[in-house]
Amino acid sequence: MTQRCVPPSVRPTVFLILMLMPAVGGAFLVNCSEPNQPALLDALRPIFNLSSIRPVMNMTTCTNISTHFTMYGILGVEEKAQLLITYLWLTSWWMNEHVSWDPIQCGTDSISLPRNLFWTPDIVINEFMDENTAPFVPYVYLFSNGRVHDAQPVRVVSSCNLDIYTFPFDIQNCSMTFNSYIHYARDIKIFPGRDGDEITTFSKEVMTTMGEWELLDITSHKYVPDVSDDYIDELIFHVRVRRRATLYVVNLLIPSCFLITVDLFSFLLPPQNVDRSSFKMTLILGYTVFLLIMNDLLPITGNTIPLINVFFSVCLALMVASLLETILITNLLCGSADFSPVPRWVQVLVLEILGRLVCLRQWTKEPRDSEMKPNAAQQKPDDELSAEIGTVVGGGALQELRSLGKNLQAIRLQVEQQLRGSKGREDWIQCCPLQVKPAKVLFIFLISVLMHAPCGSVMLNCSQPDPPSLLSALEPAFNLSFIRPVVNMSTPTTVGIGFTLYAIMGVDEKAQVLKTFIWQSLRWRNEFISWDAEQCGSKSISIPRNLLWVPDIVINEFMEKNSAPFVPYSYLLSDGLVIDEQPVKVISSCRLNIYTFPFDVQTCSLTFNSYLHVAKALQMNLSLSAADILQNSKEAMTTMGEWELVGLTSSSVFLPAMDDEMYQEMRFFVCAGRRATLYVVNLLIPSCFLITVDLFSFLLPPQNVDRSLFKMTLILGYTVFLLIMNDLLPTTGDTIPLINVFLCLCLSLMVASLLETIIITNLLCGSLGYSPVPRWIRVVVLSILGRMVRLPPKPADPEDTVIQNPAAQEVKVFSLAAADGEVSQQKGPLDEDKARKELRSIGRDLLAIRLQVKEQLGKSQSSEEWIQVGFIIDRLLFCFYVLFISVSFITIIIIWIKSTNIS
Repeated sequence: MTQRCVPPSVRPTVFLILMLMPAVGGAFLVNCSEPNQPALLDALRPIFNLSSIRPVMNMTTCTNISTHFTMYGILGVEEKAQLLITYLWLTSWWMNEHVSWDPIQCGTDSISLPRNLFWTPDIVINEFMDENTAPFVPYVYLFSNGRVHDAQPVRVVSSCNLDIYTFPFDIQNCSMTFNSYIHYARDIKIFPGRDGDEITTFSKEVMTTMGEWELLDITSHKYVPDVSDDYIDELIFHVRVRRRATLYVVNLLIPSCFLITVDLFSFLLPPQNVDRSSFKMTLILGYTVFLLIMNDLLPITGNTIPLINVFFSVCLALMVASLLETILITNLLCGSADFSPVPRWVQVLVLEILGRLVCLRQWTKEPRDSEMKPNAAQQKPDDELSAEIGTVVGGGALQELRSLGKNLQAIRLQVEQQLRGSKGREDWIQCCPLQVKPAKVLFIFLISVLMHAPCGSVMLNCSQPDPPSLLSALEPAFNLSFIRPVVNMSTPTTVGIGFTLYAIMGVDEKAQVLKTFIWQSLRWRNEFISWDAEQCGSKSISIPRNLLWVPDIVINEFMEKNSAPFVPYSYLLSDGLVIDEQPVKVISSCRLNIYTFPFDVQTCSLTFNSYLHVAKALQMNLSLSAADILQNSKEAMTTMGEWELVGLTSSSVFLPAMDDEMYQEMRFFVCAGRRATLYVVNLLIPSCFLITVDLFSFLLPPQNVDRSLFKMTLILGYTVFLLIMNDLLPTTGDTIPLINVFLCLCLSLMVASLLETIIITNLLCGSLGYSPVPRWIRVVVLSILGRMVRLPPKPADPEDTVIQNPAAQEVKVFSLAAADGEVSQQKGPLDEDKARKELRSIGRDLLAIRLQVKEQLGKSQSSEEWIQVGFIIDRLLFCFYVLFISVSFITIIIIWIKSTNIS
């Protein structure tokens, strides 16, 4: 089995060595004094001293690792962090060529021993993003033929590029890449211990979790590049899991469909009788809260927007559109009496064409007052009328009938104009159908040159060209692991630094922390070590890191311990070069600038430096250029979450230290841009919808609709929105995010519009008892601001009788009664003309009614001026609203485009 890993060019040499030196080519044969476990343990003790090296007799022989796993549970998926959390039973086998015994002589063919007594392969899961928190299993099985069986549970927190476009009906395909972290394929190769179908079947049988995710299948394939053995062998398992969507449908989709259906049926509410706008505003408030709660359940990937997000956004847009349409209808129903006639193009396009499309015929025109009034040609002469009436009641009755007719006609015109409106109003109302058919709604992220030591290395001599001899020759160097590996202390140790940014796991804005996962690589030369590759049988060897001196390179910004999987080995080359690679989960501090959140691009530093050594003792350089690190990171990055790697630069800085020494830092600047798409869809767009609704609420006539209640409901919804947004925004203290300023200004404008609505309502309902408008208000507001907002003062109506003193009604009625008394005295006794008496009584009553109607509809001159002041303030605030929303939308679009170009 191991022969396959030996290159053909060296097979004759290996064969000759095996023939000439059998003890080298074969395994150590362990002899037991008695057939029991204590005797076997004593016989194995010499083997335990070889646990630091790979268990082969010839370093050109690769170790074959057979591995498989059983998926015991799918613990969950973190969409925002792009993580898959599973629980595995991991099993591995490999051959230890240093061990062999006779099962009959030793009494057993296997024994379980502590794993720290043996060499174990540094097999890791590339996508592993956290430490293994599963219970530790301290033992491995050792068989008589040298076969080692290792089994342990692993809680895997692995990165996975999640595709959530079809959430919650999505199927995720996540990979688990098993490979040696430091050994090349010429040293370790990995093979599947079971077929993918067997792993799937057994995993389904033993799986105990029946949560959100269901296992579909597990497949595997080998990574075989078309190059030499200078690569790391990989075995890749693909795990396909499917989300169980039932609870999402029941708890999310169905309530959303219910709310949109309620909004659909709200079109059946008659706007002329029911305050439909308040109903719809309350519905939008509930739906907005629903969407904000949903925001915590949806992932933030940045590449694609989930289809369910599009559905929710379209539903909200339809609700807002229906509310705006309701506001427009209410405005036409209550205020179209003062509108100009409907333009011809509106009549043709809306009344005739669109009206027929929605099966709404144009209203039949009734004869108007002007048509009912007799013109000069049709009106009978007064003499003829007098003659006709005189035959009944005489000349006095004629005068009473004329007065009575004028009063009736004035009352009719005033009341009818208030209740029914003008012809233009009916046309405007016809443009907005009151019946809408429910069926018509439409839903939519190597090697550099090291300095040679000025002093020569210590040449090691191997007794035989095999790993045990090399390990024995290295032991004197291992005893020097406490000191810096230089012959002359004035010689600095040069450390080459490089890394690959494997994942950006997130940013904690409030704690000002950047979470990343890197593959760190350090290279330095150990001057105490050097050997002849031919004499010792190998030009490299992997040994435990704790046997060597390791530089105290730290990341200055590191805020927690490294919780990445531990890699125990380092590569040692024949020229003394040490290659140390390990994964690091970096939780680093970063000064975040969130002024343009969520369109921000953050630049965070990773500062590598020796914690203790000064520059004359330890120097650092780049093993890879910053451009190569950036390119490798983009190719290796697996997470496509909220953050995208935009750029990476580096610089070397020397800083003064104590005693006139210099201190070196190697700084890497990681530039990451936030993917803002879902923030725009879930946060900015709903906010813009709400502020637009408040803008259109100015069209609601305050004299007919309780606009203050509508605006108060809107402010309540917006306040809930801001409270939930508060958890998403960072608290830095240095700068206030621009989005905070935008949201606060929106809330301020909403409150200002509510206060203005309250003032208007007060003026409409209570201005009768107010004193006349002061002259400065009349000049500044009515004359200047009124013309600016195109609301000039209304001209006085010559026909209107302005009643400033309520007692004037009684005076006028009394004077009329006195005049009637004089007529009675001239015409004779009262009982002689009963008809004339009744007419005079009716006339007095009608005149009083007419005066009361005029007072209620026309109000006083001061009241009209106060109301006009309120309307001008209303129009002025509306203009400010339009200006603010236009500037805000343009600014947001410009910042978004600019951040996209940077990315």
